[in-house]
Amino acid sequence: MKALRVGVAGAGVFGSYHAAKIDALADVELAGLFDTDRDRAAALASKFTVGEYVDFDAFLENLDAVVIATPATSHFELGEAALNAGKHVFIEKPVATTHQAVQALVEIASSKNLILQAGHQERYVCEAIGLFSRDRAPQRIECVRHVPFTGRCGDVSAVLDLMVHDIDLIRRLTGAELLNVSADGDGDGEKVAAELFLSTGTLAMLSARRASKASERRMTIVYDDGVIDFDFVRRTLSNTTSAAISSVFDTGEAPLAVRDPLAHGASLFANGIRRGTTSGVSGEDAVKTIEWARNIEQAAGIDAARDIDLRKRVRK
Repeated sequence: MKALRVGVAGAGVFGSYHAAKIDALADVELAGLFDTDRDRAAALASKFTVGEYVDFDAFLENLDAVVIATPATSHFELGEAALNAGKHVFIEKPVATTHQAVQALVEIASSKNLILQAGHQERYVCEAIGLFSRDRAPQRIECVRHVPFTGRCGDVSAVLDLMVHDIDLIRRLTGAELLNVSADGDGDGEKVAAELFLSTGTLAMLSARRASKASERRMTIVYDDGVIDFDFVRRTLSNTTSAAISSVFDTGEAPLAVRDPLAHGASLFANGIRRGTTSGVSGEDAVKTIEWARNIEQAAGIDAARDIDLRKRVRK
């Protein structure tokens, strides 16, 4: 089998994580690293003995696929260029900063029979432990996602940076439509709280903050027969419902999706390219997630970053 040639765009923290996961895959070749900062690109490329690029078109030339882990406001532009060049694309969350932009990428990928996969790795963990296995909607969901200040992802609000994870999980958990949104924040998008009223009758309460003293990432799901409480930081789960939810997070016993969701996502991307269909989080799935996120931003009065001019739309 010919090795897939995959490049990574973005030589920052997450770019380095993705490069390592791609490099470790069987029958996959890490074939280049792109960053607008040549020194940063060269530093990461030297760790994997691959070429570095500051010209995106040149970077794409000899690739089958690309992982985009650059700042969020560049996702649409780079994703559009890669898809139009005939490359399969994995884009870290958020896929783009508007749902119209994500939809545009979905249309290009569909027109060219290319894979477009979204980087929502926490969904793999929840899927693997059985969190989505229930056939009833929860009464209430509470999500907290607070992190210390890092200086990263400042081009988008905490909604698109952090809360978008919980939106994806809530959508997968409930299969619901969003009926109404109530939200408030600090104006600049660093701290946001929201209440979502869903078509299943579920009330979802979300809080995201990027200047917390300590990391706190947890989800509490209240059903009519008990409560499931999942702490993403401590990797612990309590369950008083009748659902068979696994709480095994030991590295020796847990599946790869739990032990290393980033590696699992990379594997899904490569296998999806070979099969011609993705079993990861699809671009179509990301459209609604970003639409919900933008509704929260608007309700909270956040002046979110504008996306790339969508008048370019789909080039066929």
